[in-house]
Amino acid sequence: MFKLSRRGFMVGCSAAVAAMAGGRISYVAFGSAEDEPNQEIFVAVFLRGGMDGLSAVFPLAGDDRGYYQESRANIAIPTAGDNAALPLTSFFGMHPAGAPLFDLYQAQNLAIIHAAGLTSDTRSHFDAMQYMELGTPGSKSGASGWLTRHLESASNLPPEIIMPAMAAGNLSPTSLAGSRETIGMTSPNGFRLNMHWSQNTWMRHTLREMYVGDTWLHAAGERTLNAVDVVELANPGGYTPENGADYPDGSFGNNLKSIAQIIKMQLGLRVATVDLGGWDTHEYQGDGGGGYFASRFGELSRGLAALFTDLTNSGGTDHTKRLTVVVMSEFGRTFKQNASRGTDHGHGNVMFVLGGNVNGGQVHGQWPGLHNDQLYDKRDLRITTDYRRVLSEILIRRMGNPHLGHIFPGYETYQPMNLVAGADLTPNYQPLDPDATPTPTLTPPPGSTPTPTPTATEGGTVPPLETPTGTPQPALNNSTFLPLVQK
Repeated sequence: MFKLSRRGFMVGCSAAVAAMAGGRISYVAFGSAEDEPNQEIFVAVFLRGGMDGLSAVFPLAGDDRGYYQESRANIAIPTAGDNAALPLTSFFGMHPAGAPLFDLYQAQNLAIIHAAGLTSDTRSHFDAMQYMELGTPGSKSGASGWLTRHLESASNLPPEIIMPAMAAGNLSPTSLAGSRETIGMTSPNGFRLNMHWSQNTWMRHTLREMYVGDTWLHAAGERTLNAVDVVELANPGGYTPENGADYPDGSFGNNLKSIAQIIKMQLGLRVATVDLGGWDTHEYQGDGGGGYFASRFGELSRGLAALFTDLTNSGGTDHTKRLTVVVMSEFGRTFKQNASRGTDHGHGNVMFVLGGNVNGGQVHGQWPGLHNDQLYDKRDLRITTDYRRVLSEILIRRMGNPHLGHIFPGYETYQPMNLVAGADLTPNYQPLDPDATPTPTLTPPPGSTPTPTPTATEGGTVPPLETPTGTPQPALNNSTFLPLVQK
């Protein structure tokens, strides 16, 4: 958990914390989750390459099971014996490598939405990813990502946040394109100014002088320097995951661990993104529930379970109660295996929603069936749930942002699926006036009761920022920093 070292305190007592001393430092830096005006955190996990949703969650019984086994003679997940499916319902099963996710499903913290995804007719990785992350299916002309537009239109956020958005990893995704607030980070411990200690003070002062101004570039530079100062103050190299959380080795596990660290630091994080690639399984996907797909799905499952475990009751605060994680991929795979015992680019897929306010333990959505006449183009799982419907419910019920017309232009058919708890704010399908100031709205209270809507039966169907300027550095003194340490 977060521990403050003396060295970290001395390093951190520089520009950033001092510059924000006149702002809302009580909850922005090392504050209390309960004291924040909007506690919700959204984590977007994107599976690059097109995950095979029909190997992750698949039919166990009925005619569709027969079609599944016939079309996937080698790669079908068995229902008995070694690598047997984990039974979600009497109709749906989960890949055995997903055991950590299965535990979260049974604890009702994980919801599954099948036959979901991008409705645009494309099997291009690059087009599909761009459509989804821009939030404009069929159009790549937009300059900003859907998460960027969420942050732009959210009227319930405090005016001063050190780190509102974080891209965990080496690259910032298209969903955060155009954001002036996103901090890219591979590890909090490496998020520092790399210089000799003797040059530290004057270099920081020089950089701050460079970024005093009123343009977006000055604002971005100042925000980054603020974040560097405060993250260093937290001594992130001494971090130990809590509650026995065991992150998988590799960049995905490390990136999730970084997100957990930043959440616990109370820097005001509202949005985080993380990628897991390697899902383009054209060859040797894995026979009988084993092989490559099992390894990849196992890494995903262990990582998400570790994040959830790590954030549970951290120092008496259950951060999972303000956390919502969405897992999605650009498209699914073909229903029938190919000659190389893999699958090719498809259409419909599965989505996962994880969190402390998720209506879990259910497979949501309308199952379209796997008979040849029910498949999309007679080859792929048909989509019955637009991915924007899933994201819109989280935006409205958890993030308290009803401005769907700004976030997903042209999408005007939202109906809640009862995936998460929260208040059903009236969707606003109109574009935002860039000159207008949005009226603040309250985040859905933790105890609010959602309005139930039908979900899929087993094998059945359902009815259908103002830019900041450079801030002079006040003199460092105990009155500035002692309240912060005490907090």
